Amino acid sequence: MIWNEPMETMSRDEMHALQSERLRDTVERVYQNVDFYRTKMQALGIEPGDIKTIDDIVKLPFTTKKDLRDNYPFKMCAAPQSQFVRIHASSGTTGKPTAVPHTRKDLDMFAECVARSICCAGGTKDDTIQVSYGYGLFTGGLGLHDGATRLGAGVIPASSGNTRNQLTLMKDFHPTILACTPSYAMFLAEALAEEGTKPEDIALRIGIFGAEPWSPEMRAKIEAGLGITAHDIYGLSEIMGPGVSCTCEHRNGLHICEDYFYPEILDPETLAPVGDGVVGELTFTHLTKEAMPLLRYRTRDLSSLDHSPCECGRTSVRMARIIGRSDDMLIIRGVNVFPSQIESVLLEVPEVSPNYVIIVDRKGTLDTIEVQVELNPEYMTDSVTEMEEIRKKIKQKLDSVLRISVILTLAEHKTIARSQGKAKRVIDKRQF
Repeated sequence: MIWNEPMETMSRDEMHALQSERLRDTVERVYQNVDFYRTKMQALGIEPGDIKTIDDIVKLPFTTKKDLRDNYPFKMCAAPQSQFVRIHASSGTTGKPTAVPHTRKDLDMFAECVARSICCAGGTKDDTIQVSYGYGLFTGGLGLHDGATRLGAGVIPASSGNTRNQLTLMKDFHPTILACTPSYAMFLAEALAEEGTKPEDIALRIGIFGAEPWSPEMRAKIEAGLGITAHDIYGLSEIMGPGVSCTCEHRNGLHICEDYFYPEILDPETLAPVGDGVVGELTFTHLTKEAMPLLRYRTRDLSSLDHSPCECGRTSVRMARIIGRSDDMLIIRGVNVFPSQIESVLLEVPEVSPNYVIIVDRKGTLDTIEVQVELNPEYMTDSVTEMEEIRKKIKQKLDSVLRISVILTLAEHKTIARSQGKAKRVIDKRQF
């Protein structure tokens, strides 16, 4: 089933024309109403009339997280505050949050995109969705809630945390779809197993997970632990929230709502656009946003695009799953390391659980990287020799994939702190 067939299956020529029209309107609005963009465009010698089609987007300036913080809270807005009906904020961990206001039309777009995403993942009006994303300034909870309501599905607004209650809701209210972060889904699967509840004892059939990168190996473990088909939903507060894109039943990329958000993939060093299949930094431009439309916003997420047809019938461009961020990439002794690489290795090893933490430090002038990972209870043993064999096996796999020597520490089961929201996987102790 496709939620909005006319928009999700239009031809590439039709989409190009629609995007061009909407980009012209957006550029005109920000030029007239946002000092930041007018100044940027004038410095580049660009006026709204120079933007004739979506192909002219490369003439426009970029926008960064720093720009949003420097203009906090509402100096980037193209609509007056009197038109704001909801204000969200980013969940960033450094500096001030970025304020993200919405007009009524913006929230309508938000609900539309999330409804498309839930439908893309296989959801229908007959489903009941347990929304275990946080409600509040974070866009996840209310975003999934409104989208599910638009779809006509039932909603259990569980929010995040209170795991015992989450499990009770699963067993008593019989939700068929779970929406939360993948790390929390893994935590819930683990908690169900510990209390003796099997996947067939609950009604879940679909998981819609996002807000943090996760690997195919983690997806497989979540699916086995909850007895579901897991889907990847993507979004970020600055662009909208969840629902910017989502996987369909074929799970060969995330379909982007490109009638609302125009994607580009940029070479991280030159910032020049690259072609399909090339990994680079994902950038979005709003095409209809009223409150705070952004031009060429650099997400720092690393992905690639695919314009080839999808078997599901949707013609929208697909993005590959996020493999990491250009700004959380770790450089260890000259080697680029992504946490997702480490996760992929650990989840292939049956002796350990998906709970781990990466600690980066500096000893003298030498960077060190330590991976602490929990050992599954059935592999705990008093034999020092057997434990060392397990440790060496995992270390060798990590060293081979990362091309750098790591310190591998085995921890006892449930000794690494769990996350009920976005998992904090990296602790960087280096002083730069």
